[in-house]
Amino acid sequence: MGIPPENFIRRVTRPQRYEVKDETQLSDQMGTLAQDREAFYVSCWHLHRHETVEMWKDFAKDGVAICSRYDLLKSIMDGIPDAAHLGLMRYGEERLTGGVNVLQLINTKRKCFEGECEVRAILWCPDPFASGTRHLDINNFPHSRPLPENPPNPWVPKFKRRRLDLKALITGVVVSPFATNEVFEKAKQWVHVKKHACEVRRSNLAIC
Repeated sequence: MGIPPENFIRRVTRPQRYEVKDETQLSDQMGTLAQDREAFYVSCWHLHRHETVEMWKDFAKDGVAICSRYDLLKSIMDGIPDAAHLGLMRYGEERLTGGVNVLQLINTKRKCFEGECEVRAILWCPDPFASGTRHLDINNFPHSRPLPENPPNPWVPKFKRRRLDLKALITGVVVSPFATNEVFEKAKQWVHVKKHACEVRRSNLAIC
């Protein structure tokens, strides 16, 4: 995520292939991008238009879908103190235009994933002490990825926790068509215990 196809980078930067200086600069730019993307924390959602068997099988075959609305998610994110972004995923490399923009790259996927109809909620939380040089080796030679011997600063978390008003966000719970009755009952119990005033139902694709 956030790493562009090499042919896009070459199209934008126009390096001379096999020229050592140009190839080195290309590796340097790729390595820098690989570190820039580490400042972004992503929560992925599905923009529901209609249910598909493929989405259930790929992401929650025996589980549940937590339902909300785009405007509710945006309202919740507007109250988060971090720099927040919300938007639809773009599909296809032809949508990558202009210069190299890490946020645009994070919000672009290959055409073959278009059926996911993905929405990404993103927090940008950069490390103020990051050097951006973790892709440079002992000889100051750039690599296209950060080197294992140069990990992120130890205080940089792998994920972010933020307090949200779930009651204002959740509008329903849908249980997978492949899930057991036990999963269905557990979902109803969770909603009851948490005092959510939302419906728990089976998928419309469930076999009656």
